[in-house]
Amino acid sequence: MTLLGRTTVNLVVGISVLYTLLPVLWLVLAATKNVDALFESDLLSLSNFSFADNVKDLFTMDKGLYSRWYVNSVLYAVVGAAASAFISVAAGYAFDKYSFRHKEKLFGLVLAAVMVPQTVLALPLYLMASETGLVNTFWAVFIPVLFNPFGVYLGRIFSQGYVPDEVLEAARIDGAGDLATYFKVALRMLGPGAVTVFLFQLTAIWNNFFLPMVMLSDQKLYPVSLGLYQWNSAASVSPEYYPVVIMGSLLAVLPLILAFMLLQRFWRAGLTAGAVK
Repeated sequence: MTLLGRTTVNLVVGISVLYTLLPVLWLVLAATKNVDALFESDLLSLSNFSFADNVKDLFTMDKGLYSRWYVNSVLYAVVGAAASAFISVAAGYAFDKYSFRHKEKLFGLVLAAVMVPQTVLALPLYLMASETGLVNTFWAVFIPVLFNPFGVYLGRIFSQGYVPDEVLEAARIDGAGDLATYFKVALRMLGPGAVTVFLFQLTAIWNNFFLPMVMLSDQKLYPVSLGLYQWNSAASVSPEYYPVVIMGSLLAVLPLILAFMLLQRFWRAGLTAGAVK
């Protein structure tokens, strides 16, 4: 690569890094400021340091409602992503290793569902939840996130790349049934793939906004994303909400960063699934 080519690549990478990190830096600095300092021009200064006060206000505002939102998000995202990853990997494994009628046509429907925006599905999901009496309940948000077409697609790719047919055949020769073969042999090989699907789904559910907004009216069931949106809307009338919204946004980013840091080794392995046969 020529010097000009390396310089261009480094410049593009540097701009991309700045574009990614500057909003995070602003969020960290703004979380340390009080209401008055937020609207001044010296955001980068260390004066008006109110980090501890902002944290205290965050967890006491509206009778500690943020804590409830945070727990809701953990339940929606962590439990939902784990269940979704298990379902997606199992479905992908079935599409890869079993032959059944109209298999490729059904998988084509899965691929078609990947291209459907989630906002388009919000109204049909609301009508279905209304018919079953699930509107404004935990299940109205939790059940839809369990089924992820893109996760099923990845599950099939991971199965093709990680689970040799010879290993499954050896397990069956040893007397293992289909369920035992999957749980004791295939699922262990699919671990990196399952973690990858989990991380993708965790991010999607944690940032999910439109579905909870459609389904929920009880503030105690809100996830963090919807709760902070409500507070941000109220801040135009009550400016004291601005610092807690910023602090809440900063704390809302931490679980995703922690998940990627703890699971990045499996995630990197999962992204190479199928690259080498």
